[in-house]
Amino acid sequence: MLLAIEQGNTNTMFAIHDGQSWIAQWRAATESTRTADEYVVWLSQLMSMQGLGFRSLDACIISSVVPQSLFNLRNLSRRYLNVEPLVIGENARLGVDIRIDKPSEAGADRLVNAVGASMVYKGPLIVIDSGTATTFDVVAADGAFEGGIIAPGINLSMQALHEAAAKLPRIAIQRPGKIVGTDTVGAMQSGVFWGYISLIEGLVSRIKEERGENLTVVATGGVASLFEDATDSIDHFDPDLTIRGLLEIHRRNTHLESE
Repeated sequence: MLLAIEQGNTNTMFAIHDGQSWIAQWRAATESTRTADEYVVWLSQLMSMQGLGFRSLDACIISSVVPQSLFNLRNLSRRYLNVEPLVIGENARLGVDIRIDKPSEAGADRLVNAVGASMVYKGPLIVIDSGTATTFDVVAADGAFEGGIIAPGINLSMQALHEAAAKLPRIAIQRPGKIVGTDTVGAMQSGVFWGYISLIEGLVSRIKEERGENLTVVATGGVASLFEDATDSIDHFDPDLTIRGLLEIHRRNTHLESE
C-alpha cells in the first residue's frame, strides 16, 4: 500500500491507498521540527484505529513546500517503511513539462495540482489553490505547467488585519449577508470574503485576456468551498486534485521503473 504525504505551510495530510482506493486520510498541523519518530507515534495510533499497520505500507510519495521538514519525512519512509520515498521536485518524475524560466522554483504542491487537474479536466486550465497562499496556475492543453500567480491566502490576510490594526478583532471567515457592513465585524467579513471573490474574478479575467484563450477554471484547497456559488469565474470545485495528482505521479514512476 502507498503512503502519500502532502505537506503545506499550515497542514500536513497523510493518506493511504490500497491499490484500488484511498482507505484513510489524516491531517496534522505542520511543524517543521517534528521528527520521524514523532510522526510514526502519531500515525501508528491513527492507523491502528482502522486496523492498519506500518508493515502493510510498501511505497511512499512526498510533496512538501517546507524544505526543513523533508529530512524527517524521508526518515519516516526509510526507517519505518524500509523504502526510498518519491519526492516531488527531486527524484519523482512528473511526466509533464515545466515551462517556466526556473523550473526548480515551481512549488511541489502546484506541480501536483497540475497533474491532478489535467487527469480529469480538458485543458487549458487555471487551477486555483486556496491555502496559506492563494495560487493561480496555468496548465496547458498537453498538461504542461506554464506558470501562474501567487497571492496571500485569505486566512493570512485576515490574520494580518487583526495583528496590524489594534482595534480590529480576529474573525471567522464567512459570507456576509450584505456588501456594506454596518459594524466592524461585518465590514471585515465583507472585505475579506468579497475582496477575495474580486481577486479571483479579476485575475481569472486578466489571465484569459493575456493568453487569448478560453480556460477552464478549477478550484481546490481548504477554503475553496467558501467561494462556491459566490462567483461564476470558477467552473469546478475539486477537493481531490492534490491527492489525485500524487497517486498518478506514483503510478507513472512505478510504470517507468517496471519497463
